[in-house]
Amino acid sequence: MEIKGILFDMDGVLVDSESFICDAAIDMFAEHGLHVKAEDFLPFVGAGENRYLGGVAEKYNFKLDLEKDKTRTYAIYAQKVAGKLHALPGVNSFIALCKSRGIKMAVATSADKVKMLINLHETGISEQVFDACVSGSEVEHKKPHPEIFLKAAQKLGLPPSECLVVEDAVNGIKAANASGCLCLALTSSFPAAQLHEARWVCSNLSTVPDEVINLLKIQL
Repeated sequence: MEIKGILFDMDGVLVDSESFICDAAIDMFAEHGLHVKAEDFLPFVGAGENRYLGGVAEKYNFKLDLEKDKTRTYAIYAQKVAGKLHALPGVNSFIALCKSRGIKMAVATSADKVKMLINLHETGISEQVFDACVSGSEVEHKKPHPEIFLKAAQKLGLPPSECLVVEDAVNGIKAANASGCLCLALTSSFPAAQLHEARWVCSNLSTVPDEVINLLKIQL
């Protein structure tokens, strides 16, 4: 078993932005006179903003103008994160390790491209670091469907079995397993007990298990 490619989810893996997008969504709904709670969004974490906003709207029988309300949510989000987002512990060193070993890397996030680019810009991580970037804007089926990881592996030119997905959400782990990739889960958004379907679980990218590090194949 060898890992030749890493497929990074973004929110909760590269950057901790969940609270910001939640606050932005709450503010967006409030502008419509609907008062929702942070816990309303939990079932939809990792499924992309269409479902993230849509699931909560359904709960309250609210008629969502998806594109307009999503655009507004992203505008609020951009204001909230300005100067406040930082790469999570271990991100830069793990990326450097993968680079040194010739491991291909991709971002595979259910978020739309606009949010992906905001996050990369605010954390100072160049898009050029990755061999591919796949956002929710490019796939029809969002997590827990495996489409995004299959597309990311394809862009790297690797079979899913040689790719490791790094996720923080239950929906993402299900998508990773369904794609045939290995999965490492981080406890940045959910407790370890809820991430049991992943092959490995750790707190962040500074505590990646040695077993995973040893599977990173040197290709230089």
